[in-house]
Amino acid sequence: MIYLDNAASTPVHQKVVDEMIPYFKEQYGNPSSIHKFGRTANVAIQNARKRIADLINADSKEILLTSGGTESNNAAIYGIVFQDKGRHIITSSIEHDAILEPCKYLEREGYRVSYLPVDRYGLVNVDDVRKEISQDTCLITIMFANNEVGTIQPIKEIVGVAHDNNIVFHTDAVQATGKVPIDVKELGVDLLSISSHKINGPKGVGALYLRKGITISPLIRGGGQENGLRSGTENVASIAGFGMACKLAKDYMNQNTSSFRNLTSQLITRVLSEIPGTNLNGHIEKRIPNNTHFTFLGVNGEDLIIKLDENKIAASTGSACSVRVQKASHVLRAMGFSHEQITGSLRLTVGTTNTEEEIDETVEVLKKVVQELRTVSPYKNKYNF
Repeated sequence: MIYLDNAASTPVHQKVVDEMIPYFKEQYGNPSSIHKFGRTANVAIQNARKRIADLINADSKEILLTSGGTESNNAAIYGIVFQDKGRHIITSSIEHDAILEPCKYLEREGYRVSYLPVDRYGLVNVDDVRKEISQDTCLITIMFANNEVGTIQPIKEIVGVAHDNNIVFHTDAVQATGKVPIDVKELGVDLLSISSHKINGPKGVGALYLRKGITISPLIRGGGQENGLRSGTENVASIAGFGMACKLAKDYMNQNTSSFRNLTSQLITRVLSEIPGTNLNGHIEKRIPNNTHFTFLGVNGEDLIIKLDENKIAASTGSACSVRVQKASHVLRAMGFSHEQITGSLRLTVGTTNTEEEIDETVEVLKKVVQELRTVSPYKNKYNF
């Protein structure tokens, strides 16, 4: 099959697998134990922590290990809010559910949440952030890059606004990490979420960057692991694999980014020129390099995914994190899309294993499948394709 759903998850790199295997077999100690087995496991964790930090130009002491992007986002939101420094949060209307659902919960608990609008490209206006700030604002959380349309937000400018008002800033960088260079010192962010399985690492492990001086209330209490911020025996093998994935992402950043740009440029050019009634969604320039997101007018996106799967191509309409529940995209709705435009959307995201030949084959299949679906579409008399 041709795998073009790398925004949902990526294949685990062989070097990552090799890094993990010893901690399943020979080095099975608990990292909290003081004997050699435990010390070896602990060294593996600290080495991985350093590699994770190096990817975003952080200090290893600023890395909190978690079970993935969702926990990192939850830890950031609740960890700041539960310190009782304010009861108002600012976020965007196109965040991942791992941000929106905690915010909705906090609203039910009496907190106030401002959901910023976006323009038709999925961009937040920095002035809108300024307008929403109040004396009670304790947290601003805006994603680095959108998981559906790939648009990159003006993070550094928003950080400036937050810090001018003594407000903590968090960004969900799950989709952007490893795709574009991220320097937390340059950006000035206070908290930043990362997930391993988006960068060719194992699932079930991630990290939250906590800038030195930033404190959070722990979500999980127990034996005091992770400096008391995230108790529980560490998943040593996965953490080691995550560390290797971060090292590979850093070492091959330029090479991978160049490859992603070439592949998506090829895909965008051919799709827009060879399939009529097609639009590219998201910002044309301010987007992560591996993302393409199209609307095919007169086509149902779910039918399109099924047809592509039958032709051995894996794609998606958007987020894969809703337990297989297909629902109208809140991201596209916030961008002003009509129901027809939303239901006709398709996300194709490339990764390190994709080739130009696969892109060409995908376009040929798309041309055939889109034409076939349009012949039975309820919108077929609306357009003259």
